Amino acid sequence: MASTSTSGSSSSSRLTQVGDEPPRNVSELPPKFTPQHSFELQEVDVLPSATAPKPLRRRLQRAFLLDHPRVRRVWLYFRGPRPKVDLPAPIPFLSLTLHAGRRAYSVALEPAWVRLTRAFTNPWLFVLLAVGYIIGFAFFARAQSFLTPADSFIGCTATYWSANDGCGLDGQFCAPFDNATFDFRCPAQCSSVVLQNPRTVGDEQVDFVPLIVGGGDEAGTYRGDSFICAAAVQAGLISNSRGGCATLELTGNFSNYLPFTGHGLTSIGFPTVFPLSFRFNPTTSLHSCADLRNEALAFNILITALLFLVLRPKPIVLYWCLVCIGFWHVTLFSQPQASPPPLDVAFEQFLPTLFVAYAFWRLAFQHTLPAFRRTPIESSVWYLAPYWAGVLTNLTTDKIPIDRLTASDISSRPGALTALIIIVLIILVIAINQVRVIRKTGWLPWYLGWYIAGGLVVLVLSQLPGLEFRLHHYILAMVLMPGTGFPTRLSAIYQGFLLGMFLNGVAAFGFDSILQTPADLRRDAPLGSDLPSFATNSTNYNASTPFLNQTIFWNALPDGEGWDGFALLVDDVERYAGTALNYTLSALDPGLLHFFRLAFTSSGSTGDFTMAATLYPNGTWVDPLPGPS
Repeated sequence: MASTSTSGSSSSSRLTQVGDEPPRNVSELPPKFTPQHSFELQEVDVLPSATAPKPLRRRLQRAFLLDHPRVRRVWLYFRGPRPKVDLPAPIPFLSLTLHAGRRAYSVALEPAWVRLTRAFTNPWLFVLLAVGYIIGFAFFARAQSFLTPADSFIGCTATYWSANDGCGLDGQFCAPFDNATFDFRCPAQCSSVVLQNPRTVGDEQVDFVPLIVGGGDEAGTYRGDSFICAAAVQAGLISNSRGGCATLELTGNFSNYLPFTGHGLTSIGFPTVFPLSFRFNPTTSLHSCADLRNEALAFNILITALLFLVLRPKPIVLYWCLVCIGFWHVTLFSQPQASPPPLDVAFEQFLPTLFVAYAFWRLAFQHTLPAFRRTPIESSVWYLAPYWAGVLTNLTTDKIPIDRLTASDISSRPGALTALIIIVLIILVIAINQVRVIRKTGWLPWYLGWYIAGGLVVLVLSQLPGLEFRLHHYILAMVLMPGTGFPTRLSAIYQGFLLGMFLNGVAAFGFDSILQTPADLRRDAPLGSDLPSFATNSTNYNASTPFLNQTIFWNALPDGEGWDGFALLVDDVERYAGTALNYTLSALDPGLLHFFRLAFTSSGSTGDFTMAATLYPNGTWVDPLPGPS
């Protein structure tokens, strides 16, 4: 009796042998079903089998209401087809047949181009051109960074004077102040390198612009804390697009720095004295100073276009070419970590970059790039344009008013919140479209499971004490790349941009940690420490007392806060450090404005400085604004 209740597969196996069985007698036929037989069959049917739902699965279905018809329909739609399916390769845009009435017109540009360039797809030709490219790229890199003395290179934020008390008492750590010259070379694009935190100059705060003070007098005199390269661009000695070389001369004390606008940059003024100034000489002894990043970019774009359109190596070879070209272009040309580029650091980061790139290939590119192998024109458009936009993230996102995804940055910079909302909406639209694509394959629950697990891990990490979560753009590329592994045109566009953005991040900044301390994120922003206060104010300052006999006062140290002294900045130079509660003005020029900022000190470390109190030549005292400077 049990043999009659076997599965359909065993019945099928018996049917295949019907022709071989001898005919049976009527007496051998099984008896008719009786209630007892029926009961026995029912017992066999409820025994555990491969098709019966497991108790745990049944409980989960009930917990999530999957037995409810509407909920089950939603779940089945969300889950997608079973078994899972692969999406078909996209139909080429440039290989279509158009019908007009009874006539048919074929547009077959892709097959024609493939036939025309078939002779250039020889692997040995690819190897030969690869060797030629490496040699040519090496000469480009040599001309870019290794024909000028290494000690002449400076960065876009190089200055002679440090902020606040960074140069020590009376600026002793930044000497000499005059009678010195310096031949220097600046990289390109220094006009877009700006202050990310407010910098106080006199009673004015400067932010989100290059720091340039002065330059408006006939001799073109700049204050010592001005960005040297930005000042040279403003003075017209070097080009913002190509960098260049120049020579400056330190000129010591100077009073009344005048503002100036030139070559798209505007400096601010400073109406009093400062101990360190510089001026530019009209000529320089340096040569081979032009920044070749634009020529290198054109060269590399041409090479990648040839790879896609003409040489057409295997998809995996083409992919690794993109990885190597993008990484070394950023490292040596578009955004080097230093000048000249530190090659030891570059090779240190190149190996882990290759490991991550291999994961990109396995998770995404191997499912998409081969689908466009027969359409070289179309694939070059979908991949190369977003790829180079990602590699040049420092340029393509330059006008977006967001530097870091931190609450302080977004709240302090005008337009940052609006830009962030727009970016989030764009990413949301892209994500919804990719979810729609993934659902069609049946892989959506699997992807969502991994993304939810990753989100929970990030949530736990973000709660670790003393650390803050930082979403670098190379990490964003790593997070989003797995969701693009499908043979669609939009997936190809996303892959190109995310690969370029990843290469830009790791080549320009390295594999920065996803968790950083507040000190790492603060840069030169205020510490948030206690602020002292001036006892002298606009109501008790006695303007009738001769200026040279004047003394300004401040309040005593607070109890139990760990502070042991004060630091006083006069005209942005530290002029006093100690425990006294006053400072005499006898050494100052009574005919000039003067600015005073005060901070607590503890074991030689300085807290935040106050905003500037201003003393005018006519004896008017203006109290400082609240908050740190």
